[in-house]
Amino acid sequence: MRVLLDTHCWLWMQVAPGRLSERAAELVTQADNELFLSAVSSWEITIKWSLGKLPLPIPPDEYIPSRMEQQGIRGLAVQHGHALATVHLPLHHRDPFDRLLIAQAQMEKLSILTADRQLEAYDVEILRA
Repeated sequence: MRVLLDTHCWLWMQVAPGRLSERAAELVTQADNELFLSAVSSWEITIKWSLGKLPLPIPPDEYIPSRMEQQGIRGLAVQHGHALATVHLPLHHRDPFDRLLIAQAQMEKLSILTADRQLEAYDVEILRA
């Protein structure tokens, strides 16, 4: 299974894995699943860290890549097509980070692991965190 991790799910994997459901915890540890973290999540984390809203043990430019490598999580770049595809998304969710994750999941045929119920309104497979 190819899974795009919502930002909060990736953060939970790092600092609070107990917040993931049993099914989600199994999903992120199964070697045959491909896990992806979008560059938009790295951007969101960096912004929150810069504003003092997200404490990390080291700066995000060190923290994120090192944790991704340790866990075998692949990066997903943001392409122009991803950004442009958001124009066709209904406004069920106004968060630009989440809207871009939806567009990426749709275009790249990925499921999204999330606890955000607002994303369920979109035409994408949601895996409940």
